[in-house]
Amino acid sequence: MSEWLVLALAMLAVCGVVLVVQVLQQRRIGDDDDPSETPDVIEYMTMMIGVVYAIVLGLAIAGVWEARSAAQDHVRNEAQALHEIHERVRVYPPDVRDAIRADVDTYVSHVVTTEWHSMRAHGELTAKGDELLAKVRKDVTDFEPKNDFQAQAYQPLLDQVTAADEARGARADSAGATMPGVVWFGLIIGALVTIGMIFALQIRRTGRELLLAGLFSSLIAFLLFLIWDFDAPYSRGVAATAEPFLMLFPGAQ
Repeated sequence: MSEWLVLALAMLAVCGVVLVVQVLQQRRIGDDDDPSETPDVIEYMTMMIGVVYAIVLGLAIAGVWEARSAAQDHVRNEAQALHEIHERVRVYPPDVRDAIRADVDTYVSHVVTTEWHSMRAHGELTAKGDELLAKVRKDVTDFEPKNDFQAQAYQPLLDQVTAADEARGARADSAGATMPGVVWFGLIIGALVTIGMIFALQIRRTGRELLLAGLFSSLIAFLLFLIWDFDAPYSRGVAATAEPFLMLFPGAQ
């Protein structure tokens, strides 16, 4: 089932629950109840709860979006470092150059196929990827430059290997969910309290008020889904992609 279909069903369900509860509450209250008698303190508390929860939602969305953007940057940095290795070894002897390029291509192919699936399914990298990158590092570090031109290229190549390794480590750290469970607990409890305060205001069963109550509840459900969707940068709807690898290594797939 599509994640967006799940979102639509969740929003409809939340909206339906709120409307049903409002209708049942209206029948229970009776026609002689006056909603204007709602204490001012309740209206003030409702307003403050809504403002505080809106700030919390905004911070949560900003946090997961920043984590998603950082995850994409890790992929871009890793791909660029490997591309630099692939291109800069042209000054090496043909046999060494071809071996390093072949190992880089093998590593990239593994990342965009097997390892990317592992990140999406399990939120972790593969041991095979570690081995392949270690082989690239060994190829670069074990070469002994034969002239000044090769010696000048040697240290920059080592730096690019280090950059690729650091980017891979950062990608591993961001492969799983970024939001702690306690934050999710607060977001869900806050949503229930915020929506529950609608009933404290004694909203009447008019079309306009019921529509606003339903739309407000659906909006909160949508924002929570948005946070959940961004929470795992590599595995959900709006996820970081392997596009930088595919752009720099077209034959990786």
